[in-house]
Amino acid sequence: MNAEEIIEQITQMSLLYGPKLLGAIAVWIIGGWIVKGIGSAFKSTLSKSKTDPSLIPFLTGIVNGLLKVMLVITVLGMLGIEMTSFIAILGAAGLAVGMALSGTLQNFAGGVMILIFKPFKVGDVLQAQGYTGSVAEIQIFNTIMKTPDNKTIIIPNGGLSTSSMVNYSTEAKRRVDWTIGVAYGDDLDKAREVIKRLCDEDSRILKDPAVFIAVSALADSSVNFAVRAWVNAPDYWGVHFDLNEKVYKTFAAEGLNIPFPQMDVHLHKDS
Repeated sequence: MNAEEIIEQITQMSLLYGPKLLGAIAVWIIGGWIVKGIGSAFKSTLSKSKTDPSLIPFLTGIVNGLLKVMLVITVLGMLGIEMTSFIAILGAAGLAVGMALSGTLQNFAGGVMILIFKPFKVGDVLQAQGYTGSVAEIQIFNTIMKTPDNKTIIIPNGGLSTSSMVNYSTEAKRRVDWTIGVAYGDDLDKAREVIKRLCDEDSRILKDPAVFIAVSALADSSVNFAVRAWVNAPDYWGVHFDLNEKVYKTFAAEGLNIPFPQMDVHLHKDS
């Protein structure tokens, strides 16, 4: 092969692959800028949304890594390299890893969702997964709760993020409900007046909305009053327990009876 043939082949290869190579280089450079811009925008969005600071670098790294893999696949495809087999192998490997770590990945994804959308925060009182307690710590795989009797409950984030929960700390006000029984034959108006007076005397019970008092049921052994009052959330249990005690003591002083279930047994003697 003489010099002219070599030059001719180089020229033909340049004409054939040159545009592809230049295009791939241009896509690589421009794509790199775009990936960097998307990564910065994603990081800024997470920061503005008050996402957990320890989670931001991790999520940003995942997004940047995925975008760079997509960029590499695009550039290699532009160069004429067959990527079908490579993508198939990569997908199969990802599927195998995902199946092996399905539970862990579910908990990880749940932790990410909790940290991003914040359905609860540290210090909130939750009822979830059959437990009630205050949130002590939110980790990437688990949430740590403390029960009122100081037990530590570790709940996986996967189930916590996909199941129903009750957050008692979301609202500033809560309604306290009581069922107060009065004996049949007692003065219902007087009982209502006593309950209303006790509620009015407690400064922790809010005036608006007003206290609701009504006969809710004619039970087997008592006439039951439904009492509903609104309080600031931190005062909930204090008001609940205090009114129970005040009703018991005041009813006795006012001549009102709090009945309890009882049964009369009559014995008949055969003559």
